[in-house]
Amino acid sequence: MNKDPAHILTINGGSSSIKFALYKSDKIMTRLLHGKIDRIGLKDSTLTFLNEKENKEDTVKVEVTDNHSAANFLIDWLEKQDGFSSIMAVGHRIVHGMEHSEPELITRKLLDELHHITPFDPEHLPDEIKLIETIYQRHPKLTQIACFDTAFHRSMPRIARILPIPRRYEEKGVKRYGFHGLSYAYLMDELIRIEGVKVAKGRIILAHLGNGASMAAVHKGHSIDTTMAFTPAAGLMMSTRSGDVDPGLVSFLSRSEQMSPLQFDEMVNHRSGLLGVSETSSDMHDLLALEKKDVRAAEAVALFCYQIKKQIGAYSAALGGLDTLIFTGGIGENATVIRTRICKGLGFFGVELNKSRNTEAAGIISSDTSRVKVRVIRTDEELMIARSVCRILDL
Repeated sequence: MNKDPAHILTINGGSSSIKFALYKSDKIMTRLLHGKIDRIGLKDSTLTFLNEKENKEDTVKVEVTDNHSAANFLIDWLEKQDGFSSIMAVGHRIVHGMEHSEPELITRKLLDELHHITPFDPEHLPDEIKLIETIYQRHPKLTQIACFDTAFHRSMPRIARILPIPRRYEEKGVKRYGFHGLSYAYLMDELIRIEGVKVAKGRIILAHLGNGASMAAVHKGHSIDTTMAFTPAAGLMMSTRSGDVDPGLVSFLSRSEQMSPLQFDEMVNHRSGLLGVSETSSDMHDLLALEKKDVRAAEAVALFCYQIKKQIGAYSAALGGLDTLIFTGGIGENATVIRTRICKGLGFFGVELNKSRNTEAAGIISSDTSRVKVRVIRTDEELMIARSVCRILDL
């Protein structure tokens, strides 16, 4: 008698949300269930889910004050769902993994290490650790696997990792790490599936544009540079993050507004980017609707596109040319006008969009005569986590 495939639970935890998915560990990694708990800590927190087996979708109001209570609520809810008893392992997205280059079994030693490096990523790691520990307390025999968002960028050459500050800080771990690695790894797997290894070994720019936004330059299948650096706040302007700013602002705002380091950190992570420039919204859809009557919204959108256009130029130089440009993430996948504005004027690079393909968000949105193939690929970090778990457990 054939044994039924084990189930894999994936957890992608943030400071105000927890995404989850349940997969069957068969050849195609069938997704049975997925959803998220959103707006954790607020009065209107919700659990939204889609049971794909039963084609049932629903939203439930929940009262969760923090990630610990949200994790307990999620476990309570999952225990009532079909397939929970067949879960063999839980895969977690861990945003910061320092020097880890592969997914790893979560042990007490690894948890201690994650606790130790929380100053490197105070925005994500504490909540991710709470999720792991809550699951361990509730189901101590359940195997848990850490999938590191930084692992994809471990191939970057040393010159791309060094930050231009006194060398002694590198010994303390201060260097470029890069993030969105699970998304980028998925995109490269998809590119191999769609186009083959030869194309995936070419000169590629990946643009993950969402609430968090970053770009990566990939050559011969390996990351050679990426916009996020020591923290996910670096690089491109994002929904509420500033991206790269003049470091002299720290001293200036300290003197002029008595801004503390913690207040500066709050500003660049939660009150800047699209929200800071527009002064109205961090949501690109809202800003596009407002831009014709609100110059602040128009400037926020224009600055976002301008920064990405510049980065395409920079990474094309680093790569020695460009063969493939891939858009992904909530904005990259869905905002036709943003892709148009980013690519406008890049004809000298060989980038030429096909208007109707771009409007439809087709797999290939470049024209037949474009020297650079421009693609839209919908990312799937949860599936990448599930695949990683199966690989580690040899399922």
